[in-house]
Amino acid sequence: MCKDCGCGLPGATPVGISSHSHPHEHGHGHTHEHGHDHDHEHGDAESRRTLEVGRAILEKNDRLAERNRGFFRGRGLLTLNVLSSPGAGKTTLLRQTIQKLGTRLKVGVIVGDLATDNDARRLRETAAPVVQITTGTICHLEAEMVGRAIQELNLEGIGLLIIENVGNLVCPASYDLGEDLRVVLLSVTDGEDKPLKYPPMFQSANVVIISKIDLAEPCDFDRAAALANIHRLAPDAVVFDLSAKTGKGMDPWCDFLVQQHQVVKNRNPLSS
Repeated sequence: MCKDCGCGLPGATPVGISSHSHPHEHGHGHTHEHGHDHDHEHGDAESRRTLEVGRAILEKNDRLAERNRGFFRGRGLLTLNVLSSPGAGKTTLLRQTIQKLGTRLKVGVIVGDLATDNDARRLRETAAPVVQITTGTICHLEAEMVGRAIQELNLEGIGLLIIENVGNLVCPASYDLGEDLRVVLLSVTDGEDKPLKYPPMFQSANVVIISKIDLAEPCDFDRAAALANIHRLAPDAVVFDLSAKTGKGMDPWCDFLVQQHQVVKNRNPLSS
């Protein structure tokens, strides 16, 4: 369940995790608490319960994220949590990244979607190992889901693990998955003010990718304004401008990933 919006309520479709040949489905138990006779007392109790439940959800998630992080680092994996609004181009970017990296850095992918495995099927065409998490009504990925999904992924030779989060600029911002880098896409079709509309997401970004730059001119995209908004919220974020469709800007992005993987390997010599 999400501490921000309450998604994944009882009776919702359970989370499903599947690789190409090993489907698994997992449900979550939930409980209801009954209300009180007096509206004021009910409101106070409801407020306290919301705070307590929200804190408990994040505390559990953070513990499991640290477990994931230890596992990833022990394997020498550079792990990305890739986030954006729906339709910003995450899957196309990942396809082109995998193909562009080639033998320089082998990639494994965990894909999160509310429904369908369309993105996972597109990514499997690259021959990269891919595991699908179908979240049902849950609008984000959580560390526990990723921890279960990683057990289904063939990590032999993998140096880069990419987690494609659910398309959503609100709830995923609160959930650490154990990643090394949080990568947020800002499509030129989204508009320059998206960082200001969704500050928690962009404040948490280590990397911001301005995507679909081939459409910047027809969209009247103001790059200077977008950069100012990004740096206002995430002054230390690394920014890339690229078009996965045309290939422009892909080389610097892929070089960055290779360099960051080397940083991870140097931090953990046992993984070399």
